Amino acid sequence: MKGSTFFTAASLFAPLALAQEAFTHAGTGITFLRQVITEDQTTGGFQWGYALPTTAGTSDTEYIGYLLGSLRTGRKGWSGVSHAGGMPNALLLVAWPDADTVKTEFVHAAGYVTPNPYTGNATLTQIAHTVNDTHFELIYRCQDCWVWNQKGAEGSQIPQDGGVQIIGWAQHNDIPSNPLVFHNNGQSQFGIDVTSARNAKYAQWAGNGGTPTATPTGTPTPTSTPPTGPTSCAGLPAPTGSYDYIVVGGGAGGIPVADRLSESGKSVLLIEKGPPSLGRFGGTMKPKWLEGTNLTRFDVPGLCNQIWVDSAGVACTDIDQMAGCVLGGGAAVNAALWWNPVPFDWDYNFPAGWKAADMKAATQRVFKRIPGTDTPSMDGKRYKQEGYDVLKKAFTADGWKEVTPNSVPDQKDRVFGHAPFNYENAQRQGPLGTYLVSALTRSNFKLWTNTAVRRVIRTGGKATGVELDGGAGGYCGTVNLKPGGRVILSSGTFGSTKLLFRSGIGPKDQLNVVKNSAQDGSTFINETQWINLPVGSNLNDHVNTDIVVRHKSVDFYDFYKAWDGVFPEDNAQYLNNRSGILAQSAPNIGPMAWEVIKGSDGIDRAIQWQARIEGPLPTDNISITISQYLGRGSTSRGSLSINGGLNMFVSKAPYLQTKEDLAAVTQSLKNMQKVIARDPDITWEVPAANVTIEDYLASLPLTAGKRRSNHWIGTSKIGTDSGLTGGTSVVDTNTQVYGTDNIHVVDASLFPGHIVTNPTSYIVTIADHAAAKILALGSSGSTPTKLAGAVRN
Repeated sequence: MKGSTFFTAASLFAPLALAQEAFTHAGTGITFLRQVITEDQTTGGFQWGYALPTTAGTSDTEYIGYLLGSLRTGRKGWSGVSHAGGMPNALLLVAWPDADTVKTEFVHAAGYVTPNPYTGNATLTQIAHTVNDTHFELIYRCQDCWVWNQKGAEGSQIPQDGGVQIIGWAQHNDIPSNPLVFHNNGQSQFGIDVTSARNAKYAQWAGNGGTPTATPTGTPTPTSTPPTGPTSCAGLPAPTGSYDYIVVGGGAGGIPVADRLSESGKSVLLIEKGPPSLGRFGGTMKPKWLEGTNLTRFDVPGLCNQIWVDSAGVACTDIDQMAGCVLGGGAAVNAALWWNPVPFDWDYNFPAGWKAADMKAATQRVFKRIPGTDTPSMDGKRYKQEGYDVLKKAFTADGWKEVTPNSVPDQKDRVFGHAPFNYENAQRQGPLGTYLVSALTRSNFKLWTNTAVRRVIRTGGKATGVELDGGAGGYCGTVNLKPGGRVILSSGTFGSTKLLFRSGIGPKDQLNVVKNSAQDGSTFINETQWINLPVGSNLNDHVNTDIVVRHKSVDFYDFYKAWDGVFPEDNAQYLNNRSGILAQSAPNIGPMAWEVIKGSDGIDRAIQWQARIEGPLPTDNISITISQYLGRGSTSRGSLSINGGLNMFVSKAPYLQTKEDLAAVTQSLKNMQKVIARDPDITWEVPAANVTIEDYLASLPLTAGKRRSNHWIGTSKIGTDSGLTGGTSVVDTNTQVYGTDNIHVVDASLFPGHIVTNPTSYIVTIADHAAAKILALGSSGSTPTKLAGAVRN
């Protein structure tokens, strides 16, 4: 199951409040509140329903379920249900036929990775089942299914009267493999009304379950049983030696800051958790048609969306959102959008020393090295621009202005234009192809990949090194700082937050989770040395609301099939000439547009619109999905937490918590309706013509699984109000963690508030600027060193 940005198109637009019906099963007499998923979302359809105990508080962790799954020729297929809506950190149930029986299994995944067998306390007892050539039906009692514990990773979705539970579903066209592969027959979420599912006959129906017709799913293990203890580090002993700077995380923040620090002549070690990505650095992951070349899936622009259907070895395994754990991080797997920062973003959000005037030199250095392009194909052409042309006509008719966005970064109100990317020679460039290349030429710079960091080793506020967690081909042990050295955490909003928690820095409740974990508890830093800071708070993301329109001239291109080599002429055009549709980001992005909405609280809220050529149904070939992102000025905030399995999760989603944020999104959507109405040949698909914007927004759950854009920021906020004394900031204006002498954070978690556009270029600029500040503090007891103003290309 995928969510929002990583749900397939069909699931993006399924509203929360879908119509449900009372359904009495003829064979058992049990009445379910049933949700019917039609064939426009999944071949063969899918049904799921449940009955709940009469009163809240009695047997709150169980239900009786109904599942009707579809099958292909030979009775092949499986269907799955998530008890928390999304896939990560949820109890997942998978069911499939075996001859005339139905088999079931509980599984669990910490992130968007292959699930593992569930080891907690959940029991499935089959009440009835049937199997034919097109469908299988299962009626079952599920006990301990609304609360789960996977080796210390706890979660729950207890039914609450008057509330709605979010249920996720997925189907696949074959029987389960071992391990499970990504599902290929649709997935989505729906909300189901708790009160309507309660039934006075529940106890009678549950008691009539009788002897199971199949072995209960899983081997029940009491949740009170302690999870397994610490695992030994898997990897090679770390090479000896110490460093002036240890940078943890080789992404959009870590690579530039490591390169800039190494320019000073000081010794720098960059540690990346994941494997190499681009071919030039030893990456090997690629489709068959790239075999024999020095290109990987990460090099080719048109293959960027493959992560949403094939993330093995790419996605982080310890967070509940999709993120790249490879060299380059998000900058290796994203669509490579590359925006010249909006000056007002700095002035509005950041403290003194980080205003637009302060950031001007860093911005110029960054864009000298990575200028970007809005025509990535080497022949100078833009391919499949039908969608752009359709929307251009509508925008222009409504008085919007077409611009070259990076030439006028301060013009972000009622303007639109072609998207720029950080590609060069039709290959991914960005910090990987620039800052990392120059850093690797220096003998004082070292790069370790496939090596996770467990924690910063510190006494009080002074770090002396880092402890390693190993990895396939990576290192174990400790790496020490030289006297006066510094640790820079650049592992992204989720990764750096986790490292701070595991290093004893953060709110007490989160540190207690780590203290009580099986993995870290016995070796966790003593509570007398904990540093209480609001790490994990201030979480933000561009809230994503999608609309869909149709026009007969639009032509969908299937980038997923391009991975499989279905379009050999396009493959050859790219390989031979670095041109064509595969030189452009999937899924055919553009146009981009911006507007500003004045709030009743006096705050201007910036909106970004991002169009792409795809629709909600498998048969859609003439649809344009237009994503709306609420950015600068949003006043809603969320939080990140860590669970007992040391996995990170969004504990509070940062979406539309204030009436002013909701009003801005509502008004902007109505403005887009007005734009679309300028061209009578454009028709609305989502929301339907008879659905108001207000009702459409009300139907969408405010969960990360449905509303994220994956632009996570803010959990190590930079500012002058120290969190040690009741303020909201985690790091000071030198990016140094309050209460420490030499621990820094340099990545997206620094942002105090959101920006107008996608954040990659801002992160690189922050890293360039932060490097100067860190060097000015001095290292190894030496005289503070200043960065050279010029940067080599």
